Amino acid sequence: MLPIKTYKVAPSLPEKLKGLGELAHNLMWCWDHDAIALFRRLDHLLWEEVHHNPVLLLGEINQARLLELARDDGFLAQLDRTRGKLNTYLESQTWFDKNFPNLRDTKIAYFSFEFGLTESIPIYSGGLGILAGDHLKSSSDLGLPLVGVGLLYQGGYFRQRLNTDGWQVEDYPTNDFYNLPLAIVTKESVKNRPGESAQSESGPDEDIVIEVKILNRTVAARIWELRLGRIRLFLLDTNIERNTAEDRNITRELYGGDLEMRIKQEILLGIGGMRALAAMGITPEVCHMNEGHSAFLALERIRRLMAESKLSFAEAA
Repeated sequence: MLPIKTYKVAPSLPEKLKGLGELAHNLMWCWDHDAIALFRRLDHLLWEEVHHNPVLLLGEINQARLLELARDDGFLAQLDRTRGKLNTYLESQTWFDKNFPNLRDTKIAYFSFEFGLTESIPIYSGGLGILAGDHLKSSSDLGLPLVGVGLLYQGGYFRQRLNTDGWQVEDYPTNDFYNLPLAIVTKESVKNRPGESAQSESGPDEDIVIEVKILNRTVAARIWELRLGRIRLFLLDTNIERNTAEDRNITRELYGGDLEMRIKQEILLGIGGMRALAAMGITPEVCHMNEGHSAFLALERIRRLMAESKLSFAEAA
């Protein structure tokens, strides 16, 4: 069987509109009314059709409309202001910088089964996810040295609608990761980050892939990165070629399947999430568990402490 090749089709943005791509790939826009207004101004009907997804918006908008906006002085001025606002936000001194300058190299890892960031990324179901999403946004505003860890669900969570007979129907969307503000983490992509270096054995341009034992099998997962202001959110995805069809489905749906599937997902989040951080050279001093879904991370931390520091189980615990 020939290997499967994937292609990412990027919009052809005029030079003067290149800043739109930068804005679209940092989710700070989802709590910045000026950025939302800018994307809506591109094509307000299409903005609603793509469920407020600026990456998909830029991929589907008519090229003639982009050329028109590239000659619109008012739009270009609004784009410059919005882009400047993002750059100022990312480069300015934060509350954490001012109050804890000696802790800048500290790392906090925030684990959650779901993250409610914006409706165009349906990897959340309700309050737990909204809490996690707001926690990351607040952490970005404060400048906390925090990274998020979760799962990237191909089918996300269902949307409800009524059929012609008035019955409630559940529809699972299919998330097209390549039309979301996501990037696959490779060894090359983490090489130049301060204090981090990829520990994966993959080549420099290859995906960083981690492995977790589940039942009698080795399950592999790649890592996707999402930028949320100053915060990075890392999401694990088992839908890769080397896994069996059964294991590919581990990250198929949020809260889908039976109890066994839930345990598989929790092992992947807790143990796999810790291994993903290690593979990227990130060593958290504190791991926060948003409810008990990531509780297996405690076992992985104990295992690593026993292996690296020669501690007994009781000492590591």
